[in-house]
Amino acid sequence: MPNNLISIEVSIDNFQSLVIDKSHDQLVILDISAQWCSPCRALEPILNEVVAAYNKDELLFAKLEAEDENMKIAGRFSVRGFPTVIAFIRGVEVDRFHSVKTHEFLHEFINRNKGKF
Repeated sequence: MPNNLISIEVSIDNFQSLVIDKSHDQLVILDISAQWCSPCRALEPILNEVVAAYNKDELLFAKLEAEDENMKIAGRFSVRGFPTVIAFIRGVEVDRFHSVKTHEFLHEFINRNKGKF
């Protein structure tokens, strides 16, 4: 039974330890979004439902609010629009998508990237 995976909030201050470093142990899925973004608000419940189907040892789900200093992370990864969801393995980006997607697309995205680990 899945462990109801819960997202962790990341910022510029803890990004290295919570995303890059953790991605050496497991797949990290990072949702970069903005409060004012309608597609971000539409994707959030879908993404939360999908990642809840996975165990904590299968992946880490992280969220970054793209505001203030956190925008430096969005710039570092050449984010051009919100939401952007990035998969990290062993400290590097291995996959990404933009905009709202279906449950099926999200499961395929996660499973495809779990297979790369």
